[in-house]
This record gives sequence, structure tokens and C-alpha cells, in this order.
Amino acid sequence: MEEEIKKIRRSSSTIMVITSILVCFIILFAYMTNALPDKSSPKEHKSEEMITHVDQLKRSPYEQTNEDKMASYGEKLIRETYNYFYEKNGTKIGNHLACTNCHLNGGTKSFAAPYVGLTGVFPIYIGREDKIESLEERINGCFERSMNGHAIDVNSTEMRSIITYIKHISKNTPIGKRIAGQGFVKVIIPERAANQKIGAAVFQQQCQSCHGANGEGQKHTDSKGYQYPPLWGDDSYNDGAGMARVLTAMKFIKGNMPLGTTHDNPILTDEEAYDVAAYINSFSRPIKANKEKDYPNLAKKPKDSPYPPYNDKISAIQHKFGPFNF
Repeated sequence: MEEEIKKIRRSSSTIMVITSILVCFIILFAYMTNALPDKSSPKEHKSEEMITHVDQLKRSPYEQTNEDKMASYGEKLIRETYNYFYEKNGTKIGNHLACTNCHLNGGTKSFAAPYVGLTGVFPIYIGREDKIESLEERINGCFERSMNGHAIDVNSTEMRSIITYIKHISKNTPIGKRIAGQGFVKVIIPERAANQKIGAAVFQQQCQSCHGANGEGQKHTDSKGYQYPPLWGDDSYNDGAGMARVLTAMKFIKGNMPLGTTHDNPILTDEEAYDVAAYINSFSRPIKANKEKDYPNLAKKPKDSPYPPYNDKISAIQHKFGPFNF
């Protein structure tokens, strides 16, 4: 009897030891599994990485939240601006352009003045007003100049939606500094006046198939907006817009035109972009009122600003077409 009891005790002890070892293995396995990176969901981890270049943007789908619904509406306003702002309550407030005609791909194409990361940069100093401006003020500057229209209420649903869209595509971008791909490409400015005759030849070869022989653009067949925007004339940007400056237009053209151009695979040379920008901006366009109030500090006025006053003795024609070696 005692022998049997001893056997039972030895068996129980053995079972307890084995059970303890198994429990230890289970706990260790669980710990190691949780500690290792989850290779089955790389997108989730990757989405947390900071974006250092606009080209790294990976759009996340809109969710059924109030914020994402507003961002989605904001994207529509950017891509189909003419459907929402050209006329409101019977009053004309802008032209038939869309924001995406200049801020390409809904403001997500690098070196085409993209919106990506702007919520981390603004408020910022703007020389044209000589003050620190909010992102809302900067957007209204586009409405008044590029859209040849009027500022909209900063508290309107439209403005809040545009801001929310910019926030949506600016996720994981740094605060307080710019990222690569914002603004425009760097160029070497020729040390001569722009040649409009050469620019005309470049335009005919590279631009008129989309923008028309007379710069009139091509409208969408099913809407009042443009697939390819007019580059001069009554429905284009006015003479107070940034694109009315030859050097600004040159940089945009070099990095983005003709269609299909990318910053790392340009089609035009710096000189061709320079000349065609001058040719485009040699034509008439709407006149922005009160331009003389721009740049209260004339020392901040860009060399290629095509309208006075200036703080130098350089002629207006040279300020417009160069040479800019002053």
C-alpha cells in the first residue's frame, strides 16, 4: 500500500513538473510573438513613417467619419472648383478654372505647388502682404488672383472643407518645416531677356495641342470647367497671380509641362521654359485691382513682378521679361 502511494506521489510530481514546463513555454512563446514585428500588416507600420518627400504620399481612403466626409468634399472643391464657386446665388465670384489646374493631381503632385504638408508650415510670412498669413488667407489669395474672383468666408463650409482636405493629405508630415517636393523645381535663369519668338515656337510644338493655338484651353465635354486651362484671355488667371510672373511660370513649366513631365524627367530645358513662360505672359489677361498695394515693403518684391511700384530704377518691361541680373 505504501509502495502504491509512493508511486502515485512520484507520478503527481512528474505531471506537475511537466505542466510547469509547458506553462513556461506557452508564456515565453506568447511574449516572443508579441515582441516580434507583425510582418502580415506592413502598411499599418509604414503609415506611421514620416513623409520627407511629396512623392512618398500614399493616399488613405476616406472613412465614414464627419472629418473624412468634409475632406472628401474639400477634394471635390479643389478638383471641380468651377462647379461650386463660379457663380453663387447668381453672383459671379471667379473664373472657370479649378485649383487642380495649377496644383496638379488635386494638389498632390510634387513640384506643382502641392498642398501636401502645408498644415505643418502655415501660418507663414508672405512678402506680398508683408505679414504672417494663415493658410485660409493664402487660399483666398488664390481665389482673388488665380481664380480672378473674390475671397470666401474663412468660416464657410467650403473653406473648412478645403482646409480639412489639405490636413487629410498632410498626415505624417513634419511640423514647422518644409518637405522636398513642395513649391517648384530649381532652375538656372538665363542671363538675358526672355525671347518671346523662341517661346512662340516652343508653345506651338509643346503646348498648343492641349491649350489651343490661341491659349484658349479645352473645356471638359460634360461641364463648364477646363480639362486644359486657358493660359491667357478673359478666363485665365489675372495679372496679379503668381503665374503671371515669368520666373514662377518658368519653374512650374519646367517641372510639369508638357503633360507627363516629372521633376526628375523634364522635357523642356531651362531656357525653353523661360522663353515659353514669357510668351504666355505677353498676352492680355484680367487686371487685378489695387495691385499697387502689394508688397508694402518693396524690398520684398520679386524681381519678376510685372507691375510697379518698384524700389529701383529698372524698367517695368525688364522686371517682366528680364534679364533679371540686377
